[in-house]
Amino acid sequence: MKIKDRLALYFTLISTLVLVCVLFTIYFTFIKFMQGDFFDRLTDRTMVTAKLYLEADEISSDSLSRVREQYLEKLNGEVIRIYNSKNDATFIGDDQQYWNIQTIERVRRYKKARFKDGNRQVVGIYYKDNQGDFVILASAIDQSTITRAEKLLKIMAVIFLVIFIGLLVSARWIAKKILLPLDLFIDQVKLIKSNNLHFRVKEGTNKDEIHLLAQNFNNLMEHLEQSFILQKTFVANASHELRTPITRMIIGTEITLSQNRSKEEYQKALSSVLEDSEKLENIISSLLKLAQADLEYGSSNLQKVRIDEMIWSLQQEWNKKTDKHQLLVEVKDLPMDEDLLTIACNPTLLQIAIDNLISNAFKFSDNRPVKCTLEVEDDGIHILITDTGVGIEPADVDNVFKPFYSSSAKAEHAGSGMGLYMAHKIITLYRGNITVKSKKDQGTTFHVHFPRF
Repeated sequence: MKIKDRLALYFTLISTLVLVCVLFTIYFTFIKFMQGDFFDRLTDRTMVTAKLYLEADEISSDSLSRVREQYLEKLNGEVIRIYNSKNDATFIGDDQQYWNIQTIERVRRYKKARFKDGNRQVVGIYYKDNQGDFVILASAIDQSTITRAEKLLKIMAVIFLVIFIGLLVSARWIAKKILLPLDLFIDQVKLIKSNNLHFRVKEGTNKDEIHLLAQNFNNLMEHLEQSFILQKTFVANASHELRTPITRMIIGTEITLSQNRSKEEYQKALSSVLEDSEKLENIISSLLKLAQADLEYGSSNLQKVRIDEMIWSLQQEWNKKTDKHQLLVEVKDLPMDEDLLTIACNPTLLQIAIDNLISNAFKFSDNRPVKCTLEVEDDGIHILITDTGVGIEPADVDNVFKPFYSSSAKAEHAGSGMGLYMAHKIITLYRGNITVKSKKDQGTTFHVHFPRF
């Protein structure tokens, strides 16, 4: 059963149960009220009977009976008896006993009595005057209440049926209306294929559970897209980058072995093989590191990391390596609130990203001093890494974050082309962004910004 059907069913059942309770409460309250009103009417009858028969001494009982029949409306099945101290019926012409001794004594003992005898309602009072002690009992059938109760039941049954149908229809409509965003979400999810992983479902403006579901789904798709991009990168680029040095090694080795060579020629050939092997090792290490970074990101929990402490730690590590590396750190407007300096991330991955940017700066500036500036502003954390190296050609600026891309033809600047790609990938994963400004032969500045959410 679909969720909307279950919601409609549950809503209808609960509402119907409440409706039944309300209707039964109304019905039984009406019955009790009418019974109480009829008991009061019977009580009035007993009091009137006492005044007529017991206190009007000068009027005969026959005359009193005629007055009573003329001016008092006779109730359905009405029976009235007056019993003397000997429990005998008296005064009224009908001297049948009707009620037993136990009932009469009960009224005499408690002074008043109200009870039901089948369909009849009975009221009894104990009355004492100068003629003696008397018990007056009055009984009748409240036929009007029975008729009204039957009509009320029929009306309530019709009302219940109409409201039940209305509840069922309205509950179905409400459930469909509430779950409409979920239906749209499902329809959009069906559109996602392996060739359009960039597609994102609409999160909507309502801050409800469906919005959170869409938001988390888009975050998942973001990570899956990155993983598929990595996979495509391996397929499209890694094979070429790995095949080139291997092919060069095979061809060079075959040419060298095709005939006898001098010692110098063999050394030159081995040096070429060694150079290609080192390049191959660098490419493989970079690919493995990138794959490990993806795995670590997907399996680890985010932690709050103080970015200033990480930068100071990187400065110590770089300045310890050799005397020719000098990382200069400048911190501007350091806030007192520690939360303004923290980033929710995987510490290892973020350190790899910042370290790759610093390493790239040292490499392309021929190990001249590199400056790292940390600044906290209202819009978030800003990190600027500046070198005084060869710079980047304007045409190459848009390509520096692509995998296996190298912007320099110098052998000392050669690399695997994965460092900046990894840095960009990791920073993007943590909702940051990175931009680059460069002037040829004047230096380059990488600007990393982590917005405040």
